[in-house]
Amino acid sequence: MKVNFIAALFIFMLAAAMPAQAQNTNSRFVRTAGTAAYSSQKDAMYLATLKAVVNYKIDDEETFDDMQSLRQNERFVRQLQGMLNKLSNSKTKDSKNKRVQKILEQAGKDIYNILK
Repeated sequence: MKVNFIAALFIFMLAAAMPAQAQNTNSRFVRTAGTAAYSSQKDAMYLATLKAVVNYKIDDEETFDDMQSLRQNERFVRQLQGMLNKLSNSKTKDSKNKRVQKILEQAGKDIYNILK
């Protein structure tokens, strides 16, 4: 109990000694970091929603035969692999990767909002 009181007193004294501008800057940084983390988590949630729905709908009765046909189409498979080779999963993405990422996130967000 005494240790908690001393710790609380120390934090209070430290905060009082800190200039108001520094406190404001620090809280703004924490708020911004929290917002960025929340936004990043929402983007991941939208991508996960998109992936789950695509995996579910890929075997839809209406498109099942067409999907099987495409899987057997060697030209399409090569073309698709060529397109995927243009993408990157590294943190430093070029503009094409960023555009694709934003399109996927927006599609996931739209689907999430429809199904929630």
